[in-house]
Amino acid sequence: MLQSSVPTPRESLSHDVLLQAAVEAGQAAGTLLLRYAETGFQIEYKNPINLVTDADRAAEQCVIDLLKTRFPDHHFLAEERGRDDEGSSPYRWIIDPLDGTTNFAHGYPTYCVSVGLEYEGRCIMGVVFDPSRNELFTAIEHRGAYLNGRPIHVSNTKSLDSSLLVTGFAYDIRETKRNNLDHFAKFALKAQGLRRTGSAALDLCYVAAGRFDGFWEVRLSPWDMAAGSVIAREAGGRLTDFSGNNLSIYGQELVASNGRIHEAMLAVLNQAPHQT
Repeated sequence: MLQSSVPTPRESLSHDVLLQAAVEAGQAAGTLLLRYAETGFQIEYKNPINLVTDADRAAEQCVIDLLKTRFPDHHFLAEERGRDDEGSSPYRWIIDPLDGTTNFAHGYPTYCVSVGLEYEGRCIMGVVFDPSRNELFTAIEHRGAYLNGRPIHVSNTKSLDSSLLVTGFAYDIRETKRNNLDHFAKFALKAQGLRRTGSAALDLCYVAAGRFDGFWEVRLSPWDMAAGSVIAREAGGRLTDFSGNNLSIYGQELVASNGRIHEAMLAVLNQAPHQT
């Protein structure tokens, strides 16, 4: 069990201690989400298709309260609360308390809690917990990726023709031309199949576990990518922006793959628009 004492700023924090705290926070928040799913929740709308529930806020509070108790000097970046830079530590927790809110609100059981950890600007740890399936994805930089304690690895699929890909669409799909519909149409003609789960964090974990061969999206936030990007990378995946540059979780564009189909995915994403 994790020690209840709070480390002082001078104490070094082992990755195992940090991971254990993240797992505990993620699972506690996931249990809370299941309770809300069973007993009911309130919905608010940020815009006609972007919603938030009181379950989102309660799960976020659950994660932050636990981690702040253990690590009071750490920074935080959370989807609903925003940025908290009061601490002086080089660590920042990046939290999506309910990735897949629309799914959750409709009773579709594909959502998760995502807890990533950044150290001096580099994502070094990821925990993604899917409470509906009781699946816990974890990774620490240079130590591999795991699903419920078992090692996972990306697929060996070698071509787009044989690939199962996944993507998502931003909440402003109705207002922007950069809405991913053009890329979706192109990949539909190239891949064996396309899916849209509604949870970017789970999409990244499914690439890590070999369930999907590749994932792309155009308008993501740091909390969508922080934890899942570590898990996918530690499982042997490759992650870049659409130009093939190393992924930045602050850059919105993401291509994640098993590595073998990555260049083919980039080629599709960078095709010139069709001229009529």
